[in-house]
Formats: sequence, structure tokens, C-alpha cells
Amino acid sequence: MVEQVSEQVSEQASGRVAILGAGNMGGTILAGLLRAGRGPADVVVSARRPERAAELRRQHGIEVLDNVSAAAWGDTVLIAVKPRDVSGLLKEISPALRPGTLVVSLAAGQTIAALESDLPEGTPVIRVMPNTPSLVDQGMSVLSPSEHCRPEHTERAQELLSATGKVLQVPEAYQDAVTAVSGSGPAYVFYVAEAMIEAGVLLGLPRTTSTELVVQTLFGAATMLRQTGTHPSILREQVTSPGGTTAAALRLLDDQRVRGAFVSAIEAACQRSEQLSKN
Repeated sequence: MVEQVSEQVSEQASGRVAILGAGNMGGTILAGLLRAGRGPADVVVSARRPERAAELRRQHGIEVLDNVSAAAWGDTVLIAVKPRDVSGLLKEISPALRPGTLVVSLAAGQTIAALESDLPEGTPVIRVMPNTPSLVDQGMSVLSPSEHCRPEHTERAQELLSATGKVLQVPEAYQDAVTAVSGSGPAYVFYVAEAMIEAGVLLGLPRTTSTELVVQTLFGAATMLRQTGTHPSILREQVTSPGGTTAAALRLLDDQRVRGAFVSAIEAACQRSEQLSKN
């Protein structure tokens, strides 16, 4: 497996960037690029609703164009619309793309082959699975380049995506598993956080207190995993004293097969991603 992790913005300039679709993820990438130092004159967006276009102009001082004009302008075109709208959008902008324009898709379940089928022959395409922590510059974006991509294309995509977190490169065959683990992953963490908060309330804690305890505990535990590089089983054992409270809780979780349920849930997410990729 070819893997690359990028935590810093590359020195290679990626030229003019057109973001087609200014919803949650498109808006997140836009804000991240501007925070990372990219000038408003180097980015344009397209927005379906006039009020959203006016909001973007007011907030960021950037130009908002129609899809075709934005695609013709950009050296890199970022596709950030809903998956069901991707094919129609690509067919719309395809005649306007200049030779060599890099197309980066953030749409879940859209394979490189499907993207290429709606684009001019030889267009370099990169498929990306981001996740929602990109909103706070702690995202995990996983990219897979097409065979028409050169190293400078991949570096360009890494530069853009690293503005909102980490970037990892994998073969496209892993993208369904990536979707299940990191794409959907924040929802699993929020699910656990919700359960822990409710347990605290059940035990008599004020909701605000329980929430603060849980959020800081999750943040601290994730920080330990990241900074120490220690396997989670070892960190778990360090908290688990023989015959103690943690041991009692973990035994009940094992009795309820919670670990197996998580594995099965992530397998289900992967299978659903595979199904969506075939539609």
C-alpha cells in the first residue's frame, strides 16, 4: 500500500482553485484555505442559492460564479456537491475545462471510473473522502489519484486538503473501508459521547457537568493516542486496575459484545459504501 501523510501545507503553489458547491464541506474547505493564507483572489466558488452567494462575498470577499465560469477559471476544480448531483455537474462543466485541469471530488461513493466517464479523456482526477472535523481543522482526508495524475497533481491536492487537517493517500480499493472508518467515524464517537453524557445524567450529574467531563475525557484520550503512539490496548490496561471500577465496566461491555457490535457496524458501513459505489 502506498501511504503518504501530510500535516503541513506544501510549498508547491496549486494555482487558482474553483470550489463547485458551497455547502458544508465546500464552505469548510474554502474557509480553511483562506485561514491557511491563500488570497481571496486565488479562489472562486459556485453557489446555487443567491443568498448563499451574497453571504460568501460578504464573509470572505471572494468571487462567486456559475459552475461553468468557475470551472473554466480554475487550475484545480473541487467538486463539493451532493453525490447525486455529481454526474450532471461534470457533464455541465466538461466542455469548459482547460486541458490539464485537476478535478478533485469530495463526493462519497463516486468512483474514479464514474468521474472520468463524464470528463474529457485524460483529465487528472482525485477521489477524496473527507470527514466533518475538517470544520475545526482536525479533519482526516483520504485521497486516491487516477492513473492520469502526476506527482504534482497529488501534491496539489494534499496542499489544499491539509488546510483543514491531515491527508492520507491510499489506493482507491481501500476507499470503501476508509468511508466506514473515518468518513462515518465521527458519528460513532458522537454516539459514544451521547451515551456517556446520558449515563452521567442518570447518575445524578448536571447535564453541563456531565458534558464537560465527557468532552474533555474524549479529547484527552484522543490526544494521548496521537502523541504517545502507544497501542490503545496498552493505554486501556493502564487505566484498568485489577478488581477496580474500570474493570467492572469493561467486563460488562465485553459481556454485551460491544466490541463485536462496533466491528459489525463498521463492516455494514463499508458494505453500504460498496453498494453506493455501484449505483
